[in-house]
Amino acid sequence: MSPSGNSLILIMTIAVLAPLLAYAVGRRLPVPLVVFEILLGVLVGPDVLDWARTDALVDGLSQLGLTMLIFLAGYEIEFGEVRGDTLRRAVWAWVAALALGLGVGVLLGGGYAKGVFIGVALTSTALGTVLPVLRDAGDLHGRFGSVVMAFGSVGEFGPVIAMALLLSGRGAGESTVLLAVFAALTALAVLWALRPRPPWFSRVVARTLDTSGQFAVRFVFLLLALMLGASQALGLDVLLGAFAAGLITRLVLAGAAPESGPRILEKVEGVGFGFLVPVFFVVTGIEFDLSALLDGGRNLLLLPVFLLLFLVVRGGPVWLLAPRDLGRADRRGLVLYGSTALPLVVAITAIGVEDGELTAGESAALVGAGMVSVLVFPLLATKLRGRGRAGGKAPSADPVSGSETW
Repeated sequence: MSPSGNSLILIMTIAVLAPLLAYAVGRRLPVPLVVFEILLGVLVGPDVLDWARTDALVDGLSQLGLTMLIFLAGYEIEFGEVRGDTLRRAVWAWVAALALGLGVGVLLGGGYAKGVFIGVALTSTALGTVLPVLRDAGDLHGRFGSVVMAFGSVGEFGPVIAMALLLSGRGAGESTVLLAVFAALTALAVLWALRPRPPWFSRVVARTLDTSGQFAVRFVFLLLALMLGASQALGLDVLLGAFAAGLITRLVLAGAAPESGPRILEKVEGVGFGFLVPVFFVVTGIEFDLSALLDGGRNLLLLPVFLLLFLVVRGGPVWLLAPRDLGRADRRGLVLYGSTALPLVVAITAIGVEDGELTAGESAALVGAGMVSVLVFPLLATKLRGRGRAGGKAPSADPVSGSETW
Protein backbone atom coordinates (compact mmCIF):
# COMPACT_ATOMS: atom_id res chain seq x y z
CA MET A 1 0.00 0.00 0.00
CA SER A 2 1.22 3.53 -0.76
CA PRO A 3 2.52 5.77 2.05
CA SER A 4 -0.49 7.99 1.48
CA GLY A 5 -2.85 5.08 2.05
CA ASN A 6 -1.02 3.99 5.20
CA SER A 7 -1.11 7.48 6.67
CA LEU A 8 -4.80 7.91 5.88
CA ILE A 9 -5.64 4.59 7.54
CA LEU A 10 -3.69 5.64 10.62
CA ILE A 11 -5.37 9.06 10.67
CA MET A 12 -8.83 7.51 10.51
CA THR A 13 -7.84 5.00 13.19
CA ILE A 14 -6.98 7.94 15.44
CA ALA A 15 -10.28 9.59 14.49
CA VAL A 16 -12.09 6.50 15.79
CA LEU A 17 -9.87 6.08 18.85
CA ALA A 18 -10.13 9.73 19.98
CA PRO A 19 -13.87 9.62 20.91
CA LEU A 20 -13.27 6.41 22.87
CA LEU A 21 -10.51 8.12 24.87
CA ALA A 22 -12.68 11.20 25.33
CA TYR A 23 -15.48 8.96 26.61
CA ALA A 24 -13.19 7.19 29.07
CA VAL A 25 -11.50 10.33 30.39
CA GLY A 26 -14.72 12.36 30.28
CA ARG A 27 -16.18 10.40 33.18
CA ARG A 28 -13.71 12.19 35.45
CA LEU A 29 -12.58 15.21 33.44
CA PRO A 30 -14.44 16.70 30.43
CA VAL A 31 -11.60 17.10 27.94
CA PRO A 32 -12.48 18.40 24.43
CA LEU A 33 -12.28 15.74 21.75
CA VAL A 34 -9.91 17.88 19.69
CA VAL A 35 -7.30 17.50 22.44
CA PHE A 36 -6.97 13.79 21.77
CA GLU A 37 -7.01 14.23 18.00
CA ILE A 38 -4.13 16.72 18.06
CA LEU A 39 -2.02 14.93 20.66
CA LEU A 40 -2.38 11.56 18.95
CA GLY A 41 -1.38 13.27 15.69
CA VAL A 42 1.78 14.58 17.35
CA LEU A 43 2.48 11.10 18.72
CA VAL A 44 2.37 9.36 15.33
CA GLY A 45 4.06 12.27 13.52
CA PRO A 46 7.64 12.51 12.25
CA ASP A 47 9.06 13.97 15.47
CA VAL A 48 7.90 11.15 17.77
CA LEU A 49 6.97 7.70 16.40
CA ASP A 50 7.27 8.69 12.71
CA TRP A 51 4.41 6.43 11.67
CA ALA A 52 2.55 9.00 9.56
CA ARG A 53 3.51 11.77 7.16
CA THR A 54 1.43 14.09 5.03
CA ASP A 55 1.26 14.30 1.25
CA ALA A 56 -0.95 15.94 -1.34
CA LEU A 57 -3.93 13.66 -0.64
CA VAL A 58 -3.79 13.99 3.14
CA ASP A 59 -3.17 17.75 2.96
CA GLY A 60 -6.12 18.15 0.61
CA LEU A 61 -8.45 16.30 2.99
CA SER A 62 -7.11 18.37 5.88
CA GLN A 63 -7.88 21.62 4.07
CA LEU A 64 -11.39 20.36 3.34
CA GLY A 65 -11.74 19.63 7.05
CA LEU A 66 -10.79 23.20 7.95
CA THR A 67 -13.21 24.48 5.32
CA MET A 68 -16.03 22.40 6.81
CA LEU A 69 -15.26 23.71 10.30
CA ILE A 70 -15.60 27.29 9.11
CA PHE A 71 -18.67 26.52 7.00
CA LEU A 72 -20.46 24.98 9.98
CA ALA A 73 -19.42 27.92 12.15
CA GLY A 74 -21.03 30.27 9.63
CA TYR A 75 -24.15 28.12 9.53
CA GLU A 76 -24.57 28.29 13.30
CA ILE A 77 -24.76 32.10 13.33
CA GLU A 78 -28.23 33.27 14.38
CA PHE A 79 -28.64 36.75 12.95
CA GLY A 80 -31.26 37.77 15.48
CA GLU A 81 -28.85 37.06 18.33
CA VAL A 82 -25.56 38.51 17.08
CA ARG A 83 -26.63 41.81 15.59
CA GLY A 84 -26.98 45.14 17.33
CA ASP A 85 -25.00 46.01 20.45
CA THR A 86 -23.45 42.54 20.81
CA LEU A 87 -22.05 42.61 17.30
CA ARG A 88 -20.75 46.18 17.70
CA ARG A 89 -18.97 45.20 20.89
CA ALA A 90 -17.46 42.17 19.17
CA VAL A 91 -16.15 44.27 16.29
CA TRP A 92 -14.62 46.92 18.54
CA ALA A 93 -13.07 44.25 20.75
CA TRP A 94 -11.32 42.76 17.73
CA VAL A 95 -10.21 46.16 16.40
CA ALA A 96 -8.68 46.94 19.79
CA ALA A 97 -7.00 43.52 19.81
CA LEU A 98 -5.55 44.16 16.34
CA ALA A 99 -4.06 47.49 17.38
CA LEU A 100 -2.62 45.95 20.54
CA GLY A 101 -1.44 42.83 18.70
CA LEU A 102 0.37 44.78 15.99
CA GLY A 103 2.15 46.87 18.61
CA VAL A 104 3.19 43.83 20.63
CA GLY A 105 4.13 41.91 17.48
CA VAL A 106 6.44 44.66 16.20
CA LEU A 107 8.16 44.96 19.60
CA LEU A 108 8.51 41.20 20.02
CA GLY A 109 9.47 40.46 16.40
CA GLY A 110 11.91 43.33 16.02
CA GLY A 111 10.45 44.50 12.72
CA TYR A 112 7.23 45.50 10.97
CA ALA A 113 6.83 42.51 8.64
CA LYS A 114 7.37 39.88 11.32
CA GLY A 115 5.30 41.93 13.76
CA VAL A 116 2.31 41.89 11.40
CA PHE A 117 2.34 38.09 11.21
CA ILE A 118 2.61 37.75 14.99
CA GLY A 119 0.10 40.50 15.70
CA VAL A 120 -2.61 39.19 13.37
CA ALA A 121 -2.16 35.65 14.73
CA LEU A 122 -2.70 36.92 18.28
CA THR A 123 -6.13 38.36 17.38
CA SER A 124 -7.67 35.13 16.10
CA THR A 125 -10.36 33.02 17.73
CA ALA A 126 -10.70 29.34 16.86
CA LEU A 127 -14.48 29.44 16.49
CA GLY A 128 -14.50 26.18 14.55
CA THR A 129 -12.65 24.52 17.43
CA VAL A 130 -14.83 26.10 20.13
CA LEU A 131 -18.04 25.24 18.31
CA PRO A 132 -18.03 21.46 19.07
CA VAL A 133 -17.12 22.17 22.71
CA LEU A 134 -20.05 24.57 23.10
CA ARG A 135 -22.37 22.12 21.37
CA ASP A 136 -21.31 19.16 23.50
CA ALA A 137 -21.64 21.22 26.69
CA GLY A 138 -25.17 22.32 25.76
CA ASP A 139 -24.11 26.00 25.62
CA LEU A 140 -24.37 26.65 21.89
CA HIS A 141 -27.90 28.05 21.96
CA GLY A 142 -29.04 30.72 24.36
CA ARG A 143 -27.64 34.08 25.36
CA PHE A 144 -24.11 32.95 26.26
CA GLY A 145 -23.77 30.85 23.11
CA SER A 146 -24.93 33.72 20.91
CA VAL A 147 -22.40 36.09 22.49
CA VAL A 148 -19.58 33.58 21.99
CA MET A 149 -20.69 33.12 18.39
CA ALA A 150 -20.65 36.89 17.80
CA PHE A 151 -17.22 37.48 19.32
CA GLY A 152 -15.87 34.26 17.83
CA SER A 153 -17.16 35.04 14.35
CA VAL A 154 -15.46 38.43 14.34
CA GLY A 155 -12.32 36.84 15.79
CA GLU A 156 -12.35 34.20 13.08
CA PHE A 157 -12.80 36.47 10.09
CA GLY A 158 -11.29 39.71 11.24
CA PRO A 159 -7.86 38.05 10.89
CA VAL A 160 -8.85 36.68 7.47
CA ILE A 161 -9.61 40.22 6.30
CA ALA A 162 -6.41 41.48 7.93
CA MET A 163 -4.48 38.77 6.09
CA ALA A 164 -6.04 39.89 2.81
CA LEU A 165 -5.11 43.52 3.50
CA LEU A 166 -1.72 43.16 5.21
CA LEU A 167 -0.26 39.80 4.20
CA SER A 168 -1.41 39.26 0.62
CA GLY A 169 1.51 41.07 -1.02
CA ARG A 170 -0.93 43.37 -2.82
CA GLY A 171 -1.36 47.03 -2.17
CA ALA A 172 -3.90 48.11 0.43
CA GLY A 173 -6.05 49.75 -2.23
CA GLU A 174 -6.19 46.69 -4.45
CA SER A 175 -6.94 44.40 -1.49
CA THR A 176 -9.71 46.71 -0.30
CA VAL A 177 -11.32 46.72 -3.74
CA LEU A 178 -11.21 42.91 -3.93
CA LEU A 179 -12.76 42.60 -0.47
CA ALA A 180 -15.47 45.07 -1.48
CA VAL A 181 -16.22 43.01 -4.60
CA PHE A 182 -16.48 39.83 -2.52
CA ALA A 183 -18.71 41.62 -0.01
CA ALA A 184 -20.97 42.76 -2.83
CA LEU A 185 -21.18 39.23 -4.23
CA THR A 186 -22.01 37.90 -0.78
CA ALA A 187 -24.69 40.57 -0.30
CA LEU A 188 -26.27 39.60 -3.62
CA ALA A 189 -26.19 35.95 -2.59
CA VAL A 190 -27.87 36.82 0.73
CA LEU A 191 -30.62 38.75 -1.09
CA TRP A 192 -31.12 35.77 -3.37
CA ALA A 193 -31.26 33.45 -0.35
CA LEU A 194 -33.95 35.59 1.27
CA ARG A 195 -36.23 35.32 -1.77
CA PRO A 196 -39.01 32.71 -1.48
CA ARG A 197 -38.12 29.45 -3.18
CA PRO A 198 -40.63 27.91 -5.62
CA PRO A 199 -42.88 25.19 -4.14
CA TRP A 200 -41.13 22.41 -6.09
CA PHE A 201 -37.88 23.14 -4.25
CA SER A 202 -39.18 22.12 -0.83
CA ARG A 203 -40.98 19.12 -2.35
CA VAL A 204 -37.77 17.85 -3.96
CA VAL A 205 -35.89 18.40 -0.69
CA ALA A 206 -38.42 16.35 1.28
CA ARG A 207 -38.74 13.54 -1.28
CA THR A 208 -35.00 13.00 -1.77
CA LEU A 209 -33.86 13.47 1.83
CA ASP A 210 -33.88 9.73 2.52
CA THR A 211 -32.95 8.55 -0.95
CA SER A 212 -29.73 8.33 -2.92
CA GLY A 213 -30.65 11.63 -4.57
CA GLN A 214 -29.90 13.74 -1.44
CA PHE A 215 -30.80 16.92 -3.35
CA ALA A 216 -30.55 19.20 -0.31
CA VAL A 217 -27.12 17.95 0.73
CA ARG A 218 -25.80 18.28 -2.81
CA PHE A 219 -27.29 21.77 -3.02
CA VAL A 220 -25.52 22.77 0.22
CA PHE A 221 -22.16 21.62 -1.12
CA LEU A 222 -22.83 23.45 -4.42
CA LEU A 223 -23.31 26.69 -2.47
CA LEU A 224 -20.08 25.99 -0.59
CA ALA A 225 -18.20 25.35 -3.84
CA LEU A 226 -19.55 28.54 -5.43
CA MET A 227 -18.47 30.74 -2.52
CA LEU A 228 -15.07 29.05 -2.31
CA GLY A 229 -14.64 29.60 -6.03
CA ALA A 230 -15.61 33.27 -5.73
CA SER A 231 -13.12 33.91 -2.92
CA GLN A 232 -10.35 32.04 -4.73
CA ALA A 233 -11.01 33.85 -8.01
CA LEU A 234 -10.56 37.17 -6.19
CA GLY A 235 -7.36 35.99 -4.56
CA LEU A 236 -8.89 35.95 -1.06
CA ASP A 237 -8.61 33.28 1.62
CA VAL A 238 -11.07 30.45 0.92
CA LEU A 239 -12.07 30.47 4.61
CA LEU A 240 -13.88 33.72 3.94
CA GLY A 241 -15.90 31.96 1.26
CA ALA A 242 -16.62 29.01 3.54
CA PHE A 243 -18.00 31.24 6.27
CA ALA A 244 -20.15 33.18 3.79
CA ALA A 245 -21.46 29.90 2.39
CA GLY A 246 -22.55 28.84 5.87
CA LEU A 247 -24.47 32.07 6.37
CA ILE A 248 -26.18 31.80 2.99
CA THR A 249 -27.04 28.12 3.42
CA ARG A 250 -28.81 28.80 6.72
CA LEU A 251 -30.93 31.52 5.09
CA VAL A 252 -31.84 29.32 2.13
CA LEU A 253 -32.87 26.33 4.24
CA ALA A 254 -34.74 28.47 6.78
CA GLY A 255 -36.89 29.93 4.02
CA ALA A 256 -37.25 26.98 1.65
CA ALA A 257 -37.21 23.90 3.90
CA PRO A 258 -37.68 24.88 7.57
CA GLU A 259 -38.99 21.44 8.54
CA SER A 260 -36.11 19.59 6.89
CA GLY A 261 -33.37 22.03 7.89
CA PRO A 262 -32.25 20.25 11.09
CA ARG A 263 -32.04 16.88 9.33
CA ILE A 264 -30.09 18.37 6.43
CA LEU A 265 -27.65 19.91 8.89
CA GLU A 266 -27.25 16.53 10.60
CA LYS A 267 -26.25 14.97 7.31
CA VAL A 268 -23.76 17.75 6.51
CA GLU A 269 -22.33 17.54 10.03
CA GLY A 270 -21.95 13.80 9.56
CA VAL A 271 -19.63 14.46 6.62
CA GLY A 272 -17.82 17.22 8.52
CA PHE A 273 -17.42 15.95 12.08
CA GLY A 274 -17.51 12.29 11.05
CA PHE A 275 -14.71 12.47 8.49
CA LEU A 276 -13.15 15.73 7.33
CA VAL A 277 -12.85 17.71 10.57
CA PRO A 278 -10.98 15.02 12.54
CA VAL A 279 -8.58 14.65 9.60
CA PHE A 280 -7.73 18.36 9.93
CA PHE A 281 -7.01 18.14 13.66
CA VAL A 282 -4.97 14.92 13.41
CA VAL A 283 -2.95 16.36 10.52
CA THR A 284 -2.36 19.52 12.57
CA GLY A 285 -0.71 17.30 15.17
CA ILE A 286 1.28 15.36 12.58
CA GLU A 287 2.64 18.54 10.98
CA PHE A 288 3.55 20.18 14.26
CA ASP A 289 7.31 20.87 14.18
CA LEU A 290 8.24 19.59 17.64
CA SER A 291 11.97 19.43 16.90
CA ALA A 292 12.07 23.11 15.90
CA LEU A 293 10.28 24.05 19.11
CA LEU A 294 12.71 22.11 21.28
CA ASP A 295 15.81 23.17 19.34
CA GLY A 296 16.94 26.17 21.35
CA GLY A 297 15.75 27.82 24.55
CA ARG A 298 14.27 30.94 22.94
CA ASN A 299 11.66 29.11 20.89
CA LEU A 300 10.51 27.06 23.87
CA LEU A 301 10.37 30.19 26.01
CA LEU A 302 8.24 31.94 23.39
CA LEU A 303 5.48 29.34 23.73
CA PRO A 304 4.23 30.42 27.19
CA VAL A 305 4.79 34.05 26.18
CA PHE A 306 2.51 33.66 23.17
CA LEU A 307 -0.03 31.75 25.28
CA LEU A 308 -0.17 34.64 27.74
CA LEU A 309 -0.42 37.12 24.87
CA PHE A 310 -3.48 35.30 23.52
CA LEU A 311 -5.18 36.10 26.83
CA VAL A 312 -3.88 39.68 27.02
CA VAL A 313 -4.19 40.77 23.37
CA ARG A 314 -7.39 38.95 22.46
CA GLY A 315 -8.93 38.32 25.87
CA GLY A 316 -8.32 41.76 27.37
CA PRO A 317 -10.54 43.71 24.94
CA VAL A 318 -13.14 40.93 25.10
CA TRP A 319 -13.33 41.31 28.88
CA LEU A 320 -13.65 45.09 28.67
CA LEU A 321 -16.27 45.09 25.89
CA ALA A 322 -18.31 42.03 26.83
CA PRO A 323 -22.09 42.69 26.99
CA ARG A 324 -23.11 44.12 30.35
CA ASP A 325 -25.79 41.51 30.98
CA LEU A 326 -23.18 38.73 31.27
CA GLY A 327 -22.29 37.65 34.79
CA ARG A 328 -18.70 37.40 35.98
CA ALA A 329 -18.49 33.64 35.31
CA ASP A 330 -19.88 34.03 31.80
CA ARG A 331 -17.52 36.94 31.14
CA ARG A 332 -14.55 34.82 32.17
CA GLY A 333 -15.78 31.98 30.00
CA LEU A 334 -16.17 34.37 27.05
CA VAL A 335 -12.57 35.57 27.50
CA LEU A 336 -11.23 32.01 27.52
CA TYR A 337 -13.28 30.89 24.54
CA GLY A 338 -12.37 34.06 22.66
CA SER A 339 -8.66 33.55 23.39
CA THR A 340 -8.67 29.98 22.06
CA ALA A 341 -6.71 29.98 18.80
CA LEU A 342 -5.34 27.44 16.37
CA PRO A 343 -6.54 27.06 12.74
CA LEU A 344 -5.75 30.59 11.60
CA VAL A 345 -2.54 30.58 13.62
CA VAL A 346 -1.46 27.56 11.56
CA ALA A 347 -2.40 29.33 8.30
CA ILE A 348 -0.77 32.66 9.23
CA THR A 349 2.48 31.13 10.44
CA ALA A 350 2.68 28.91 7.35
CA ILE A 351 2.56 32.03 5.18
CA GLY A 352 5.14 33.71 7.40
CA VAL A 353 7.58 30.81 7.11
CA GLU A 354 7.02 30.59 3.36
CA ASP A 355 7.73 34.32 2.98
CA GLY A 356 10.84 34.05 5.14
CA GLU A 357 9.50 36.42 7.81
CA LEU A 358 9.08 33.79 10.56
CA THR A 359 11.54 31.06 11.50
CA ALA A 360 10.39 27.45 11.89
CA GLY A 361 10.95 27.74 15.63
CA GLU A 362 8.87 30.91 15.97
CA SER A 363 6.12 29.31 13.92
CA ALA A 364 6.22 26.20 16.13
CA ALA A 365 6.04 28.37 19.26
CA LEU A 366 2.94 30.19 17.98
CA VAL A 367 1.26 26.99 16.83
CA GLY A 368 2.26 25.28 20.08
CA ALA A 369 0.69 28.11 22.09
CA GLY A 370 -2.45 27.74 19.96
CA MET A 371 -2.51 24.01 20.66
CA VAL A 372 -2.16 24.59 24.41
CA SER A 373 -4.97 27.15 24.24
CA VAL A 374 -7.19 24.54 22.60
CA LEU A 375 -6.22 22.01 25.26
CA VAL A 376 -6.66 24.29 28.27
CA PHE A 377 -8.87 27.33 27.66
CA PRO A 378 -12.18 25.62 26.73
CA LEU A 379 -11.78 23.23 29.67
CA LEU A 380 -11.19 26.14 32.06
CA ALA A 381 -14.14 28.03 30.57
CA THR A 382 -16.45 25.07 31.15
CA LYS A 383 -15.23 24.69 34.73
CA LEU A 384 -15.52 28.38 35.56
CA ARG A 385 -18.99 28.69 34.09
CA GLY A 386 -20.06 25.51 35.87
CA ARG A 387 -19.08 26.98 39.22
CA GLY A 388 -20.87 30.22 38.47
CA ARG A 389 -24.24 28.71 37.59
CA ALA A 390 -27.36 29.64 39.48
CA GLY A 391 -27.36 28.19 42.98
CA GLY A 392 -23.70 27.31 42.70
CA LYS A 393 -24.52 23.88 41.32
CA ALA A 394 -22.23 22.83 38.48
CA PRO A 395 -23.58 20.63 35.70
CA SER A 396 -22.14 17.20 35.14
CA ALA A 397 -21.17 15.97 31.70
CA ASP A 398 -22.98 13.07 30.16
CA PRO A 399 -20.25 10.46 29.47
CA VAL A 400 -21.65 9.60 26.05
CA SER A 401 -22.67 12.88 24.46
CA GLY A 402 -20.70 15.32 26.58
CA SER A 403 -23.87 17.37 27.12
CA GLU A 404 -24.65 18.71 30.57
CA THR A 405 -27.16 17.20 32.94
CA TRP A 406 -28.41 18.65 36.22
